[in-house]
Amino acid sequence: MKIIEVLKFNRELIKRLRMAGIRLEDEQFVDLYSDYTTLLAKGEKVSYIVAILSERYAVSERKVYGLIKHFQTDCTPSAV
Repeated sequence: MKIIEVLKFNRELIKRLRMAGIRLEDEQFVDLYSDYTTLLAKGEKVSYIVAILSERYAVSERKVYGLIKHFQTDCTPSAV
């Protein structure tokens, strides 16, 4: 299957995701955020969690903080 075929088939879904403020690359960090919420629920400090996740997922601590903020943001009301 060609890229253009996948885009045409999923065009409406991709458009709605973009309108809601979701980026395609967000998908690769869903597990990171799940790990964050699990560790936070266990009572770990945010700075400790960020350091652990940064190493585990091979991204910078700044990126982890940015992802946490991004995933906690409400979707754009007009898109939902």
